[in-house]
Amino acid sequence: MNGFLLDTHVWIWLQEADPRLPRAAVHMIERAQAQHRVFASAISVLEIAQLLEKGRIELSYSIHAWLTQSFSDEGIRLLPLSPEIVVESTRLPGNLHRDPADRILTATTRIENLTLLTRDARLLEYGDAGNLRTERV
Repeated sequence: MNGFLLDTHVWIWLQEADPRLPRAAVHMIERAQAQHRVFASAISVLEIAQLLEKGRIELSYSIHAWLTQSFSDEGIRLLPLSPEIVVESTRLPGNLHRDPADRILTATTRIENLTLLTRDARLLEYGDAGNLRTERV
């Protein structure tokens, strides 16, 4: 499988038309969406729900409507947490911090042969070390 896995913050920025996501990145994602090559991990759904519950983010509309819109025909495809991904998240090479969500995103990216779109410096460094395909947005 080729395509992009959206880090949680990138997914939020994309759906909310947040100016922190550069226009060039939006165009790149839209081109990949037209080919059904943009993905989100189930762990990101958990992260978004937790951020909402803690009051750290607000969405333009209810979480259920937001997710429905995200997963529309021309939207984003959801990747489940498979046993393979969960196990891989505990066996990642190199030196990646212990955050479970980032480890799940990393394992998903590696197993599904994707590129992680992120602005997270730690994940970008991990990619620079040759352990993960990343692209800074």
